[in-house]
Amino acid sequence: MARSVAFQMDPIDGVDINADSSFVLALEAQARGFDVFVYGPKELSYIDGQVIAAARPVSLRRKTGDHVTFGKTQRLDLSALDVVMMRQDPPFDLSYISATHLLERIHPKTLVVNDPASVRNAPEKLFVTLFPELMPPTLITYSMAAIKEFYREHQDIIVKPLYGNGGAGVFHIKPGDDNLASLIELFERFLNEPLMVQRYIPEVRHGDKRIILVNGEPVGAINRVPPPDDARANMHAGGRAEAAGLSARDKAICATIGPALRDQGQIFVGIDVIGEYLTEINVTSPTGLQEIARFDGSDPAGQIWDVVEQKLAG
Repeated sequence: MARSVAFQMDPIDGVDINADSSFVLALEAQARGFDVFVYGPKELSYIDGQVIAAARPVSLRRKTGDHVTFGKTQRLDLSALDVVMMRQDPPFDLSYISATHLLERIHPKTLVVNDPASVRNAPEKLFVTLFPELMPPTLITYSMAAIKEFYREHQDIIVKPLYGNGGAGVFHIKPGDDNLASLIELFERFLNEPLMVQRYIPEVRHGDKRIILVNGEPVGAINRVPPPDDARANMHAGGRAEAAGLSARDKAICATIGPALRDQGQIFVGIDVIGEYLTEINVTSPTGLQEIARFDGSDPAGQIWDVVEQKLAG
């Protein structure tokens, strides 16, 4: 009997096949003989003790404009599958949290990557606070007074929503900027979440390094360089990817956090390092696999599936 995997993800027919990490993971699964299914987070249900997805089987190929063929939608009992890859993009909101609770009902009988309970307890900007010695000076708060005090102390800061993603809503407040109060008021009007405030790290002009860890071990990195007129290096925000190696500091950071990632079932993780500092630990839907493969000829998607298959074999 063929093994099976379902990808809980944003629509696969709209992905960039030369950049999307979920696509290359699904392509690798297909090459290893898995039956591959896809469904969206809103197609996930709990019915009389079963976790069900309205999923479609897919056949994939690396052909621009013709990369997927869909089969008929099926009522799929996820507990009967070997693997579920939870790969929809954040935001980490109630919809995301609900999905982790439902998938927790089938894990580990069905291996969910990453472990849904650990994902729920480890949103990227909060998980990193387990390692304060690796972080830049950081404040998480609702308080305008606390943010103003932090700004007076550090003078040059980054302000961002705690549950944001892809560089959206990230602001660089430079020394002497008189827009901080207005910015906080704007956040308060449209967001019901704390803000994360960090001392600005000027080394970001040279790049924000994304390091991929598989089962707690680093397997590759890319450097994301921000545009000249932007402090954000995220690819979604216009950052440019370039080849990157691992410095001694990078390796020390990975060695520090790796055991915690393994213990929590975080098989595929992307961390962000600027200069000497760890800024985020991305466990919800990390990216960067295809860029790393192109730059150094490695196969991080294959390494992820090696670990998955080892776990399936017991």
